[in-house]
Amino acid sequence: MTKRFHFAGLASLLLWLAGCANTPVTSPLPPADPAPVAEAPAATPAPPLPLPPVIPSGPLQPITAAEAASQEVASLLPPADLWDRIRRGFAMPALDSQLVRQQEQWYSSRPDYIQRMTERSRKYLFHIVEELERRGMPSELALLPFVESAFNPEAVSSARAAGMWQFMPATGTYFELKQNVFRDDRRDVLASTRAALDYLQKLHGMFGDWHLALAAYNWGEGSVGRAIARNQKRGRPAGYTDLDMPHETRNYVPKLQAVKNIVARPEQFRTELPLIENHPYFQSVTITRDIDVALAAKLADVALEDFKALNPSLSRPVIFAAGTPQILLPWDNATVFRRNFEGYTAGRYASWAAWTAPATMSVTEAARRVGMSEADFRAINNIPPRMRIRAGSVVLAPREGKLDRDVTGHVADNGQLNLSPEVVTRRTVVRAGANESVASIARRYRLSATQVADWNKVGSTALFRTGQQVVLYLPVRAAASKPRTAIKAAPRRPAAATRRR
Repeated sequence: MTKRFHFAGLASLLLWLAGCANTPVTSPLPPADPAPVAEAPAATPAPPLPLPPVIPSGPLQPITAAEAASQEVASLLPPADLWDRIRRGFAMPALDSQLVRQQEQWYSSRPDYIQRMTERSRKYLFHIVEELERRGMPSELALLPFVESAFNPEAVSSARAAGMWQFMPATGTYFELKQNVFRDDRRDVLASTRAALDYLQKLHGMFGDWHLALAAYNWGEGSVGRAIARNQKRGRPAGYTDLDMPHETRNYVPKLQAVKNIVARPEQFRTELPLIENHPYFQSVTITRDIDVALAAKLADVALEDFKALNPSLSRPVIFAAGTPQILLPWDNATVFRRNFEGYTAGRYASWAAWTAPATMSVTEAARRVGMSEADFRAINNIPPRMRIRAGSVVLAPREGKLDRDVTGHVADNGQLNLSPEVVTRRTVVRAGANESVASIARRYRLSATQVADWNKVGSTALFRTGQQVVLYLPVRAAASKPRTAIKAAPRRPAAATRRR
């Protein structure tokens, strides 16, 4: 938020000005006679003398952005917009290299790309700047999501990093970002920003240098630590530009420096930054009941697309209050939502609940148990073909009957959908050996005697003649490694009633 002068600060400023006025300076005019001062009572201590002003020697020079952001210099005017506020907080040493020039050229030659990502940042940038200032961190770190994801909270890399700060699953878990069937906090605006700044502070504490901290954010702290150790062992410098590192990491800090330079001097790069006011874009609103995403957007009078852009961690069409007790809404819509939420009487808030599979089962069976068609059940739970639901998995189901209550915090925070491939079998014909029975063949192929008897239309205690053909349905791997007595088999997926579970 905009810095404000407190009364004490204003008093100090006035004392400083008074000191300036009373300090002797070289002047062509003779000094005026001092005015008589009334003698103070002996018991009254003399007031403290004002601190002498700092008068620079030589010609005045403009201060740098870093000096302007320090505690020694206070601006009398608030920032004109958020870009100005970011510029005032620049505090990292500048990197000047050919790689920076190349990245400047890349960005400045793509004005449409810059326009899209800066417009996208409008929703999130104020919050990031606020958090950086609260922690006393350099404001150019607010530009890092431009490099990581072009400020797209839905971005997913080929390495499975997700969100605008691009957290890997394991790193996200380390920084307490929940990843379950209902939400992925690596995409959450508040949670991922908190985790990213925690991580950057940790890395800066490890390496004592923001450029090395950024390299570690991209490459991993272990990789950077080993690269530094190698250089030190060889008696070489161990700064960011001195290390041997992958191409991506070598260009990582130059990319951020290029974006910083464009933000600092957009006119130099023929770039126009969209106006982003120095004001919060969103408010955090508490919800006390499970609620459908579409209904939440409707009650807030917000387009569904805009609601999802502020709450990108939600991966299902329902919000479970026990796991996600707060949602983000545009600043002016928060009050609208509160009023409409409290006055809503048109029906239940949520259409969906969570159902836990009591055993491993087919999708067909799970859909039947929750009263849905298989196609709708697969669609709402994102279950691909030829998969089974493992015991303990949590899925969405219609909110009715025993499921007509809000989901517990344990399920909302820890629910996972675990799938396993369907068992695909192959019809195989084998020849019975001497004195073979249904039971002995069942044991040999790890089947039940009932299955073998059913497939061959005999009793479970029946004996086979030597050389008699016996029909089996074996899993594909087992059929591929069948004994030499087996006869060439044709692939087949038997009916569910006879398929091996």
